[in-house]
Amino acid sequence: MATDTTRVDGTEPLPVPGPARPGAPTPRRRVRRRGERGPLASFGLHLTLLAAAFIALFPPLWLLVTSFKPKSETFSLSLVADFTLDNYDHVVNDTAFLTWFGNSVLIVLVTTVIGVLISSTTGYALSRFRFPGMRPLMWTLLITQMFPMAVLIVPLYNLMSRYGLLNQPVALIVTYLTIAVPFCAWMMKGFFDTIPVSIDESGRVDGLNPFGTFWRLIMPLAKPGLAVTGFYTFVTAWAEVAYATAFMTGEDNLTLAGGLQTFVNQHTQDWHLMTAAAVLIAVPATLVFGYAQRHLQSGLTAGATKS
Repeated sequence: MATDTTRVDGTEPLPVPGPARPGAPTPRRRVRRRGERGPLASFGLHLTLLAAAFIALFPPLWLLVTSFKPKSETFSLSLVADFTLDNYDHVVNDTAFLTWFGNSVLIVLVTTVIGVLISSTTGYALSRFRFPGMRPLMWTLLITQMFPMAVLIVPLYNLMSRYGLLNQPVALIVTYLTIAVPFCAWMMKGFFDTIPVSIDESGRVDGLNPFGTFWRLIMPLAKPGLAVTGFYTFVTAWAEVAYATAFMTGEDNLTLAGGLQTFVNQHTQDWHLMTAAAVLIAVPATLVFGYAQRHLQSGLTAGATKS
């Protein structure tokens, strides 16, 4: 039976376009999903990312290239025309670089071990226990991060001078601990907050004291947070320049950061040697980062939880 397709106003409905030929599919307009980028937007995004990557990678790559150039080609824009290892040979054999390296390794190892131990125990205590003065302690750890490093150089220098700690590794160790421990303790507290308290309770049921519970049960679960804490403390002590230059004088007492400044100063401008020394200094930091990077992401995200 035929149906009446006439509209109320008396007009005929518009015909529905059919396929161009029998058997051909009906063309449909593709609808873009929400959040889906068009070709032009995708091209612009990738171009921006490539530009940002180039800006980030160009300085270290150019530093590496310059370290293999002779002094006469230090400021040339060409790549390595006369490849040479004389810069590295001079830095290692004709300067006190190995002495600076030993001083830095000693300071960094002691700072990292003590910093991780203090930060982890402090963070665990703030996460698990309630004691008088807890809130003031947490505020103190937070407020210490508000002071820039340059403001503390003079009072810390006077303090170290009063106790005869200048030109001693202890001065830099104590200073770097005051910088790294407050931040790391806050971060470790946030990480310990993600570990269930039931683990502590099970340890106490098995007869462990609070320290035994912390050392035998909690610490193995806190490896990602400990990796982030150790890496942050390492970088703080390895790459710091201001305190190392102010507290350490004399070629045999300098660290790598302080020794690096001897290549370029008001008397000499040995940029080719400084670039070679900078590459050698960056190698240990790169190795440490490569070893710890598998724990960095999980440790940072776990330590960022709201307490």
